[in-house]
Amino acid sequence: MIIAVDHVQLAAPPGSEDELRAYYVDVLGMTEIPKPPVLAARGGCWFRAGAVHLHLGIEPAPAEGGTGRFRAAKKAHPGLRVRDIEAYAARLTARHAPAIWDDGLPGHRRFYSEDPVGNRLEFLEPLQEPAPQASG
Repeated sequence: MIIAVDHVQLAAPPGSEDELRAYYVDVLGMTEIPKPPVLAARGGCWFRAGAVHLHLGIEPAPAEGGTGRFRAAKKAHPGLRVRDIEAYAARLTARHAPAIWDDGLPGHRRFYSEDPVGNRLEFLEPLQEPAPQASG
């Protein structure tokens, strides 16, 4: 049985690690965590904020005859729950990251942003915290 999400992995082009570090650490406020040496050799970087783990894996350039350029997924994205969403959106915009508000999810405030390589990220906060469940 599934009990939790361990991490979400997003793709990134070769050589983008410094840009990703600047965004995920300086803009989002996450902490970089070291990759095991055998995986570090592949490039990319891992980040966490509390129990949330995001891995950025390097997607190699397409082989000859391919499209030749990295393209981030436009629809796929992690949904990241935040506290004080207005302040968090202000943090992103103050650091020149977009915060595109969307009111399409009832019971939530949410906005979308993109990392430096084009990965879509959703940030959301319930309008009311759910009531604790009774244990029985």
